[in-house]
Amino acid sequence: MNFANRIRKRREELRATKGRDFSQRQVALRIEVEPSYLSKLERGQFPPPSEEVVLRLADELDLDADTLLALAGKVASDLQETIRERPRMFGHLIRELRDAPDEGIMMLTERAERGDW
Repeated sequence: MNFANRIRKRREELRATKGRDFSQRQVALRIEVEPSYLSKLERGQFPPPSEEVVLRLADELDLDADTLLALAGKVASDLQETIRERPRMFGHLIRELRDAPDEGIMMLTERAERGDW
């Protein structure tokens, strides 16, 4: 699924369950863009917006921000900064983890969260 399809599908799901608060107009006003802009985003007539707008959309539509950024072809600026600090190490780590099973990645993540080095 691409960025445009994902945001439209999710907004329509929320409109069906939560009502008019999730019309294009209402969502656009809350994320501070023009309704016509959101309409064109949902139809794929514009490229995905800035990181800031993607993050507001993710919050408004209760979507995972990193996933929505990825669909938009972007990486969160805090992650970019982390990678820039040690590009060789993080490049190597990401390439090594590319084919790792989800369970293995989650195990590493949990260890990192605990500080279990």
